Amino acid sequence: MPRIAGIDIPNEKRIDIALTYIFGIGDKVAKDILKIAKVEPNIRTKNLTSDEFKAIQAAVETLPTEGELRKINRDNIETLKRIQTYRGSRHSMGLPVRGQRTRTNARTRKGKRKTIGAISKEAATQTETSAVKK
Repeated sequence: MPRIAGIDIPNEKRIDIALTYIFGIGDKVAKDILKIAKVEPNIRTKNLTSDEFKAIQAAVETLPTEGELRKINRDNIETLKRIQTYRGSRHSMGLPVRGQRTRTNARTRKGKRKTIGAISKEAATQTETSAVKK
């Protein structure tokens, strides 16, 4: 398996699809990289020549990918929190950031449901009796 930007890309896939295994490279950027490197997008990764592979590597190195891009994203979120923007406060509270409703959905950000509010009569009587005993 060839390695680009520290990631093993699959041999059997077309090179334009294989490049999307790298964090920060999607379909459009992969096609742009192949255009810069002058490589046909339909070639399988295992059929690349060493010159084509080096050209692709050189093009990928000009972009922020993997750890570098993750650090940039993390720093941007920390900046939002530090300057106390609305988006930063939503990140801090673990709520949706981009205007989604939170009354019913948003379980991915909010986590497992926590029941708050009224308790059953049985539980109320148990707490009353335990409070009286003390």
